[in-house]
Amino acid sequence: MVTGGFDTVAVIGLGLIGGSVALASRQRGHRVVGFNRSGRYRDQIEAAGIEVAETIGDAVAAADLVVLAVPLPMMGQVGAEVARAIKPTATVIDIGSVKAPVRAALTEAGLGEHYVATHPMAGNEHSGFAAADADLLRGARWALTGARDPNRQQAVAEYLTKTFAANLTETTDTTHDEVQALISGLPHVLAVQLLNQTAQSPHRDLALSLAAGSFRDGTRVAHTDPERTKALVEANPDEVAKQLRAAATALTDLATALENRQDTAAFFHQADPLR
Repeated sequence: MVTGGFDTVAVIGLGLIGGSVALASRQRGHRVVGFNRSGRYRDQIEAAGIEVAETIGDAVAAADLVVLAVPLPMMGQVGAEVARAIKPTATVIDIGSVKAPVRAALTEAGLGEHYVATHPMAGNEHSGFAAADADLLRGARWALTGARDPNRQQAVAEYLTKTFAANLTETTDTTHDEVQALISGLPHVLAVQLLNQTAQSPHRDLALSLAAGSFRDGTRVAHTDPERTKALVEANPDEVAKQLRAAATALTDLATALENRQDTAAFFHQADPLR
C-alpha cells in the first residue's frame, strides 16, 4: 500500500542512497520512475521494477513525490529542471548531507513551496545502484528540518515512517549542519588523513600487512569515492573547518603533552560520560 499519498515517486539520481530509496519505495507498492545521467545499470534498474526516464522532466512530470539524490553541487541545476516540469501538488525532498545550502539552491530554483528538507543518517562506503539495497535505510534516523507547508511535511513524515520504519528527528537547517560537521564531516576527514598518512609512510607496506581492526574501522569511510567526500565537506565549509580546528588543537595539545612526558589522562577520559 502506498504511503503519504504519493502514488508515483520519482528518484533523480540512482546511486547508493537514491537507488535504495527507489527499491524500498517500489517494495511498498509505489510506482517508481528514476533518472540517472549515466545509463549504467539500466537493465538492473528496470529488472527491479523501476521505470527509467530519458529526461528529468519525463521522470517528474507525473510524480507526487520527487526525491533528489544527486551530488550536492548539482542540486540547484537539477532543481531548476525539476521546477519546470513538476505538478503544482508535487512534493520535493532531498537526501543531501547539508541542509541550509540545499534549501537556498532549491528555493532559488523555484521549489521553495514544494520542498521538505530531509537527511537519512545511513549509508556506507560503496557507490552506484549495484550497491543499493531496499533495507539500507530501514530503521535509520532521518532528520527533518522543516517545510513551508506543514501538510507536505506531515505527508513526508508518513512516507518515511511507513516506507523505511524511519526514526524522525525534527531540527533546523543551522543545527543540523553544525551536527553534521561533527558526526559526519569530521570523521570522514580524519579517516582520509589516516589513510593519507599511511600512504605517505616509508613503512606503508609493512603497516598495511600488520593493520587489524582499529585501522580497518578507522579508515572505512576513507574508501568512499573521494569526490563524494570532498563535496560533503565543501558544502558545509565553515562548520567542518570549525570542527577540524578544534580537533587539531586537541591533537596538538596531546602531542605536546607526550613530548614533554606529561600525564594525558584528561584527553583519554574526557568522553567517559558518553562511554
